[in-house]
Amino acid sequence: LLVVTPYYNKPPQQGLVAHFTAAADATGLPVMVYDIPGRTGIPIATESLIQLSQHPRIVAVKDAKGDLGASSVVMASTSLVYYCGEDMINLPMLAIGAVGFVSVHSHVVGDRLHEMIDAYLAGDVAAALAHHRELLPIYTGMTRTQGVITTKAALSLLGLPGGSVRPPLADATPAEIDQLRTDLVAGGVKLK
Repeated sequence: LLVVTPYYNKPPQQGLVAHFTAAADATGLPVMVYDIPGRTGIPIATESLIQLSQHPRIVAVKDAKGDLGASSVVMASTSLVYYCGEDMINLPMLAIGAVGFVSVHSHVVGDRLHEMIDAYLAGDVAAALAHHRELLPIYTGMTRTQGVITTKAALSLLGLPGGSVRPPLADATPAEIDQLRTDLVAGGVKLK
């Protein structure tokens, strides 16, 4: 299960621990904690993640917090498996111990993200860095507005089915699509 921090009411850390523990206790499935304070309004503290790591079904973290120091401490202190949830820092997260990504951008450049992981894991840091840098325009372009909006627009530009977003989101405007097209081409994406 991918279980996100409750949003809107900004619970205290003991409330977050209780929330994730209750989710893990309610099922026999493994749980990936999703730490995305930019969307939920509250980060999961290092101490809370360390405490949660003691639960036998809390096994992984999707980290979209962007705090490499805090992530390093949790990875060094626990057996939680870390996945980067913020594509712009995929490579730095690999360098501090993440095992992969849960990626919005993979809908468009999954093969290239795979190549970056393979290069890094093979010890070819220079090639991984080259992949990372080639992807920068794509990361930037697909995060200029909300990720679902740009992902669906990018899929359309690739000639793939993506459909429209659901309310309260709104589809990309023509100007946003033009900018996205420019960013994707700059990142080496071949569009239809």
